[in-house]
Amino acid sequence: MTEANSPKGVAPEGAEPAELIRRIAERRDKAALSALFLQFAPRIKSMMLRLGVDGAHAEDLTQEAMLSVWRKAHFYSPDKGAASTWIFTIARNLRIDAARRQSNRPYVDLEGIEVESEAPHSHALLEQSQVVARVSKALEVLPEEQREVVRLSFIKELSQSEIAARIGIPLGTVKSRLRLAYDRLRPLLEDLH
Repeated sequence: MTEANSPKGVAPEGAEPAELIRRIAERRDKAALSALFLQFAPRIKSMMLRLGVDGAHAEDLTQEAMLSVWRKAHFYSPDKGAASTWIFTIARNLRIDAARRQSNRPYVDLEGIEVESEAPHSHALLEQSQVVARVSKALEVLPEEQREVVRLSFIKELSQSEIAARIGIPLGTVKSRLRLAYDRLRPLLEDLH
């Protein structure tokens, strides 16, 4: 039986999705919708599950997508793309809309939720004090003039030109002292990050 002489409500076997959508748009053909449903519902549900939607919600979104295909069939144009792309786009957009609606829900009561303190943990404080002790000990191996420029640079956070002006030495000397200090400190502190 060809499509031309098939009765309304009987979908032709093996009909292409675009043809089924055309029949829905032109004749409100429920058999065509049924055929589309059989082809696409399992695939839409599978897509929803892969996107992290729970089973019941995936089922609801699948049915809603197919209902949208029924309502919007007259908008489909084969010139703009494949029928399957159009159907999956409808499903994807429904999922996005559902996620947006869910994100606009009011916040749950926060009284029972425990939030971790921003204060450093005791092990972090211990580790920090050990690092400070190691750096202080390493600084002791430097000559006083190198130690002074390192302290001004890292503790006082002065620029090299500010250090030069503050202690009255040329900028090149500040740079040399810092470079020499780094060369001496690197092997002593290279395991610290």
